[in-house]
Amino acid sequence: MRPGLRLCGPLLAVALLLGGCDGQAQPIAGADQIRISPVPGVAIDRPRLPDASPMVAGLVAGLPGGDLVPYLHQELTWARCGDLECADVLAPLDYANPSARAVTLAVARRPATRSPRLGTLFVNPGGPGASGRSLVQSFDTKGLEQYDIVGWDPRGTGASTPVRCFGAAQTDAFTQVDSSPDTDAERTALIQATYEFGESCWEHSGVLLEHISTIETARDLDLLRQLVGDDELHYLGYSYGTQIGATYAELFPQHTGRLVLDAAVDITDNDAVIQAQGFDLALDHFATWCAGQDCALGKTKQQVLSATTGLFDKLDASPLRVRTRTLTQSLAVSGVAAMMYGGKDAWPTLATMIAAAISGNGQGLLAAADSLNSRDGQGNYGSLFYSFPAISCLDSDQDKGVLDADRTWQTDEKKAPVFGTYFGPQYSCALWPVRPAPQLHIRGMGAKPIVVIGGTGDNATPYQQAVDMARQLDSGVLVTREGDGHGSYGGKSACIDQIVVKYLVGGVVPADGARCT
Repeated sequence: MRPGLRLCGPLLAVALLLGGCDGQAQPIAGADQIRISPVPGVAIDRPRLPDASPMVAGLVAGLPGGDLVPYLHQELTWARCGDLECADVLAPLDYANPSARAVTLAVARRPATRSPRLGTLFVNPGGPGASGRSLVQSFDTKGLEQYDIVGWDPRGTGASTPVRCFGAAQTDAFTQVDSSPDTDAERTALIQATYEFGESCWEHSGVLLEHISTIETARDLDLLRQLVGDDELHYLGYSYGTQIGATYAELFPQHTGRLVLDAAVDITDNDAVIQAQGFDLALDHFATWCAGQDCALGKTKQQVLSATTGLFDKLDASPLRVRTRTLTQSLAVSGVAAMMYGGKDAWPTLATMIAAAISGNGQGLLAAADSLNSRDGQGNYGSLFYSFPAISCLDSDQDKGVLDADRTWQTDEKKAPVFGTYFGPQYSCALWPVRPAPQLHIRGMGAKPIVVIGGTGDNATPYQQAVDMARQLDSGVLVTREGDGHGSYGGKSACIDQIVVKYLVGGVVPADGARCT
C-alpha cells in the first residue's frame, strides 16, 4: 500500500521539525510548531500549548467544603425524558481538589418493573465516548426486570460536559485526510492534520482534557453508586466499558458486586494482539462466507479479499463523488470496518455496499463510515468522535512519539496485512496536547467473581484480550462465545444471555472456561 514511504525521507512544505536519519532535529520550511524527537520516549512529542480558558458546557463551580461530602449529599431528582427518567449530578473535575470546579454527569434510568427489587444495574456501551443514556433506551431488560437499569454519559461525552474540538466542516476535512500515507507529502499532511485536531480540542475544551481519564470515570461511577443508595456496584459494560468495570474493581474491590465485562479490551499493555487483527479476522470470515454465497465479489475467499483491497487502492488514487461529498480510501476502510460490528447479519449488506462502490456508487460505504464517525445526516458530529481520542490518549502512557508510531505501523502490517495497513500510523496520541494520566496495574484483588466474555470472531476487541483480562483479574471468570460481531450479551446467543441473567439476578457464577454458540 505504501511502497514509497520513507521514515527518514524529506518532508515538503509544512511547519515541522522532524528527527532526521542522523538523529538530529531537522527544520522544514522554516517553522517550528511541531517538534518530533528522533529518540522514542513516553509522550515525547506531545506539544505543550499555551493555556486555554474556553467556556465548556457543564463545567461549573465546585461544591464548597473541600472534600467529597457535599457531592455525596446530592439528591437525584429524576424527571421524565421520553420513556425514561433522567437526572443531572455534579462530580469534581479534579478529585484532588473537589471544591474548585465540577463536571455535570447526565444520567438515565429505566425503573425496575418486578419485585423484589435488586437495586441498580449500571450499564455502559464502551467507546470510549459512547452514551450510556442511549444504551438504557435500547437495553434488553428481559430477565433483569428486578433492577433499575441506569446508564450515564461518562465525563467528556454526550451530555456530560463533552469534549469539543473542530466544527463540522473542519471535521469533515479531517476525515478526508489519507490515514495510510504512501508518500512523504501524505505523511506530512497527516501529521499536520492530527496536530491541528489536537490543538483544536485544547482550544475548545481546555483543562477538561486533563480530567477525563478512566480512573476518574470509575470514581464517578462509585459516586453514582452511593447516590442511588447501593452498597455494591452491579454493572454490565461492553468494550471500553470493560475497562471502566475492571478499573472500578481495582479501586473499589470492597464495593464490587456482580460485574459482567463483555467484549473485553486489553488491560495488560501487551501489544502482541492488536485491534487490526480482529478486523482482519472478521474480514476473512466475511470473505469466506461471501465466496460460499457466490457473491458478486468473487467465487473464492481470495477473490473477495482482492476485490475489497482493490477498491481501497483504487480510491486512494481516484476517490468517488457521492453527491456533494467524496468517498476516499480512508472513509471506505472506515465503512467496511463499521459493518464488521454487526457480525454475520451485516454481511449481505456489506457485500452489496462493496460491490456498489466498485461500480461507482459509494453512498452505502460513506453512510457506514458516517455511523462509525458519529456523523449525522445534517453533517454534525456527535461527541464520540472527539471524546474517543481525548479519553484514549489521556489513558495512554505507551506512545513513544511519531517515529515510534511509524515503526509500530510497520509491525502492525505484518500482524494484520489488511487493516494493519489501511488503518495507518497512529499519530493521535503522539501529538495529543495533554500529558498521560497515571495508570493502574489492574488485578481487582478482593473483588467478587467478575464474568469476562469474549467472542472468538470479535472484530473490535480480539478474543485474546478477553482471555488475558480474565487471567489478570484475580477473580476473573472467562466465558466464550463462538461467533462473529462485537459484543455477546443481548440477543446474539441464548446461552450467553442465560449465563449473564443467572449471574446478575441469582449470583450463579458460571464455570470458568464455559463456551457458548
